[in-house]
Amino acid sequence: MNRFDLTKSLADIYSSKSFSVDGRQPVIGITGNYGEQTCKLGEGYYKQIVKAGGTPLVIPPTSDEETLLSVLGRIDGLLLSGGADINPLYCGEEPVRKLGGINAERDLPELLLARLAFNRQMPILGICRGIQTMAVALGGKVAQDISDSCSIKHSQDADRSEPTHSVSVEAGSVLYNIYNSGVEPLTLFVNSFHHQAVSDAGEHFRVVARSKDGIIEAIESSEEKPFIGVQWHPECLGADGLPLFRWLVDEAKIYSKVQSLHKQIITLDSHCDTPMLFPQNVNFGTRDNRILVDLPKMEEGGLDATIMVCYLPQPKPGEPFQKNIAFDVAGPRAYADFIFDKIEQIVNENSGRLALARTPAELLLNKQSGKKTIILGIENGLALEGDIANVKHFADRGVVYITLCHNGDNDICDSARSTQTHGGLSDFGARVIKEMNRCGVMVDLSHGAESSFYDALQVSDLPIVCSHSSARALCDHPRNLTDDQMRALAAKGGVCQVTLYHGFVKKDSNPGEATILDAMQHLDHAIKIMGIDHVGLGTDFDGDGGVRGLADASELKLFTRQLLARRYSEADIQKIWGGNFLRVMEKVQQERLI
Repeated sequence: MNRFDLTKSLADIYSSKSFSVDGRQPVIGITGNYGEQTCKLGEGYYKQIVKAGGTPLVIPPTSDEETLLSVLGRIDGLLLSGGADINPLYCGEEPVRKLGGINAERDLPELLLARLAFNRQMPILGICRGIQTMAVALGGKVAQDISDSCSIKHSQDADRSEPTHSVSVEAGSVLYNIYNSGVEPLTLFVNSFHHQAVSDAGEHFRVVARSKDGIIEAIESSEEKPFIGVQWHPECLGADGLPLFRWLVDEAKIYSKVQSLHKQIITLDSHCDTPMLFPQNVNFGTRDNRILVDLPKMEEGGLDATIMVCYLPQPKPGEPFQKNIAFDVAGPRAYADFIFDKIEQIVNENSGRLALARTPAELLLNKQSGKKTIILGIENGLALEGDIANVKHFADRGVVYITLCHNGDNDICDSARSTQTHGGLSDFGARVIKEMNRCGVMVDLSHGAESSFYDALQVSDLPIVCSHSSARALCDHPRNLTDDQMRALAAKGGVCQVTLYHGFVKKDSNPGEATILDAMQHLDHAIKIMGIDHVGLGTDFDGDGGVRGLADASELKLFTRQLLARRYSEADIQKIWGGNFLRVMEKVQQERLI
């Protein structure tokens, strides 16, 4: 073939089976090196990405906000490349005498990119300087010089393609699975060009490989996220280095699929308690570290809507309601109205990005308009103040469900922490449910005693919900549903929204922190017992909900990632992510007789 025949080359592209104007491979952004007023990149980085089936895109070192966000919106994975030292001032440290040359042009842009990509759950591969960037950006530490603490030469004179020392890889790690050939323990032979190394991986990462002298050679996510950093240079190792790039491209494909799904479906969290933090004057319009749900986190996590509840603490007998709240209000109904006024104020202050919704149709319109949605709910029927007329009052305010009780019996029903005040649902509670049916407000039995649950199922003419409850078969807690309760709920057409509160996800007798994998087991179990049409997610964020890997709203795309890994269909994912709950909401609201 004549390589100078442009016409023939173009004809080959147009005749290719893979030709498509819109079709594309995963795009991997690669941070460019910088020197002598030139952005540059070693050929190994982009050639390995191409071999792995990705499309490389070089990212120049710029900290311009709009440029960074625009780049992140157009790539599916991030490769942090190697290069000079990072300024230790970013770690709050003074430079040591043996600190090498720093690259001030790269430091801030790459630290920002790493943090922003991390917040979006975008796959990241860090190489040499890149692993150090990951650590510094996310709370870890870097040893400025390791020459006095290592016994192996970590800055080789041999050709860059020549391995010069070995690293031991932790069995069961992602890195181990990438390279595993059935041999345990796993040893990799790598090249080495560094005098710095990660000294503390930080809370978001765990060390998975070390050299024989104990130097950290690789880290990966401790939260089931697609992040790996290596100290060596796999871009120079040819076929031996290619598996890491294939991992990155494969993870980028999954990320792209998740992004696409979130654009197509409606994602709904049926329970968050963010108003509990209103006394701290939180700012919902910014990424506020004091709360788990805010606008930036909803956008990063691809969450379309959250049902934001007014939680009312149940006072002890004889105790005034006002004792347990931070705002000066007359009583429970006034408190709920005050909270809803505050939510409406937040929506008005962020009206270009946020809106209220009372119905599934309004939620869909908000999504089509590019806005996130808050839906109102009440956690504890105490808000009714014993007056049946207040059901209509809150229905008129847009409340879509009322959790009949909280942690303590009230005048409606016994709670999961019951003292058997009524033996289940009270007579007043039965009238409340009938009025909720009439007003189009869903009945929520999370927090209810088993007796209250079964009474409510019998009394209600419409399906009921459990907005944030998990499986008692996996975690024996009275707040969770038994398999029999799940079956009864499904038979009535209702839904169980798996929750993320640690104590409802993992038994205290089981050591270790609850993780996203534990939460997924609850979901899988609920689907096994109830069927795919009767499950969903109610995180309980800002009400002590959140587990490792699903710690706040920004991480909710990882939930979708896990659903895909479990081979749920797109139709099933839509049902789980809100379709089932919205079906019940629509049915209940259609029955409204007022």
